[in-house]
Amino acid sequence: MERVKIDLEFIFRASPTILYKFLTTPACLIRWFCDEVDINDNIYAFSWEGSEEIAELVEDVEDEKLRFVWEESEGDDEFLEFRMSRSPVTGETILEITDYCDDDEADDQKALWESQIKMLRQETGG
Repeated sequence: MERVKIDLEFIFRASPTILYKFLTTPACLIRWFCDEVDINDNIYAFSWEGSEEIAELVEDVEDEKLRFVWEESEGDDEFLEFRMSRSPVTGETILEITDYCDDDEADDQKALWESQIKMLRQETGG
């Protein structure tokens, strides 16, 4: 099965600092991303409905960028990345997400991210 890269972009009223907190702290991650998370140094163990996925945080630029590499990823060039920046025109925060999935799952993966981001917006106030 061919793997494809997915790039998504979302606009938030919340600051990059608030988004960064919701992407890195267990108490915030469980509010929108996963059921449970255990963080040990740069290793994140995420759980969803009893299934666990391990990711290593390989790049961390506070309030700007996070890059995770999944332990089970099929290639070294696959990752989950969050990039945060401010729009110079509107002042809103732009959250860009890069993810990978099988090519026949791209639409489902995008729909899942839309759903997750909807919860993140509720938690961060927009």
